[in-house]
Parts: sequence; structure tokens; C-alpha cells
Amino acid sequence: MNSTSRRSFLKAAGAVAACAAAPQVRARRLRAPIGLQLYSVREQLAQDFQGTLAQVHGAGYSVVEAAGYFDHTAADFRHAMEASGLRCVSTHHPLSLLKTQSDKWIDYGHTLGLEYIVCSSSDGMHRDPAAKGAQTLDDWRWIGDEFNRIGSRMKADGLIFGVHNHTAEFAVIDGVLVYDELLRLTEPDLVVFEMDCGWVYATGRNPVDYLSKAPARFPLLHVKDMVREAGGKVESPAMGKGDIDYKPILRAATGLKYYFVEQEHYDIDPIQELKQDAEYMRKLSA
Repeated sequence: MNSTSRRSFLKAAGAVAACAAAPQVRARRLRAPIGLQLYSVREQLAQDFQGTLAQVHGAGYSVVEAAGYFDHTAADFRHAMEASGLRCVSTHHPLSLLKTQSDKWIDYGHTLGLEYIVCSSSDGMHRDPAAKGAQTLDDWRWIGDEFNRIGSRMKADGLIFGVHNHTAEFAVIDGVLVYDELLRLTEPDLVVFEMDCGWVYATGRNPVDYLSKAPARFPLLHVKDMVREAGGKVESPAMGKGDIDYKPILRAATGLKYYFVEQEHYDIDPIQELKQDAEYMRKLSA
């Protein structure tokens, strides 16, 4: 084989090897177990807690994120999870409770076996408790300081503190995008972020822009599809029936540990639609 043919052969062989390896790289990025944010079945849990958890597992989910404990002790909640074949790895609490009851929820989280405790919402929180109305940039900067303080407390007890977003975090105040400011002010070793990709999309921004810049800060994702309707209203249909392309999002989320499907409205029986969501995520490749 002459040198030109050899170079051509090696180039072609390298291309084949690269193509063969590419699906393996993509698969690794989707190895996170299929998770569900239990807010998706809040009404069903209130009526039949154990039975609903069993249905969630049967629909294809193995990990969950809690949004309320439905008056169960931590031991009972964990037992119900284990009996259903589920593992609760994360939970949501608003900032108002985390500021005043962090010790209580840390103890609960340890018994439950949590890895993460996430601030579900900071909406309406002000540096001055007597303040009313829209939050100012100073309010959000104070919230960032609170996140660092709570995150330090969680870290000392072996838990990871995270911050979930809605749309308020993407307001622009005095020329400053709030979410950017929270990322800047919070310490990466104390505070991670759980990006709700649906709400990011609803603000007109692209989750990929954040995930590609600092993937390690986003070990958690909420995945929901979104459709923009007339007048700017958004709705959350089943996965794959909206406007969001999750392939580039998951490709950029190289720091991903867990993702949680979250659906707030249903066209058919919720468990059946959540089963479709799980199947969609199972087949999705980045």
C-alpha cells in the first residue's frame, strides 16, 4: 500500500471509528434515570398516596422529586417510596420555609435519603419583610446571599442545595437579567441550579445558552414541553407534543445527574400521559 493510499485508509478508518463511538457518547449523556417531579400527580397523591406511587413506578419512573410530603413522617414517606420501587433524591421547599425551618427539613431529608434540597420559589420575597410589590434588584441580590447561607448550611450536613426557576428569575431589572445575577452571586460549591427548561423557553430564552457555558452548575433539570398560544400564553402538553427540542438541551447538559419530567395539565388520564412522557424520554437521544 503506498503512502497516499495508507493515509486515505487511515483517514477513512478513523472516520468510521468516530461514527461508531459517537452513539456511545450520546448514550452516556442520557444515562440519568427517568425521573418525575411529584407535583405532576399532586391530586392523585392526596387521594391515594401509596397507590399513586406504585402507578408512577409502573409508568416507567425510578426516581422522583418531592413537592410536599402529604402529612407523612420522613420514615413513612421513605417506606412508601421503597415499597413502590422508587427513590426520592430531591425535594422542593419555598425560600420562606428554608429561611426559617432549614434544620427541620434537613433532618427530614436525611431520613428520606435525599441528595438535594431545592428552593422551589423565591417569588414575593423581599429584603425588607414589610416591603410589598415587585421585587427589586437589591431584593434578588439579598436572595442570592440567602442562597449562599442556606447552601453552606446544607453542605455542612452532607446535602446539596439547589435553586429552581420559574419566569420571575428571567426578569430584567435596571438592565440586569436576574438569573445571570444569581449565577454570578452564588458560590458554585454551595449552590447548584435546577433549570426548569420549560419556563426558560417560556421567557424566550434558550436553556442551551446556560448549560453550554457552565454545565457543572446544572446537575438537575425539569423537562416539560411548552406550546406558545395566541396572546403569549403558554401551555404544557405531553413530552414531544410541544415546541421544545430537547436533543440540544440534553447534549449541552454534560453535568446532568437527574432530570424530572413535570407535567401540569393533561389531555387524557394523567398516569397514561406520564407513561407516554417516560417512553418519549427513554427513546430520546442527544
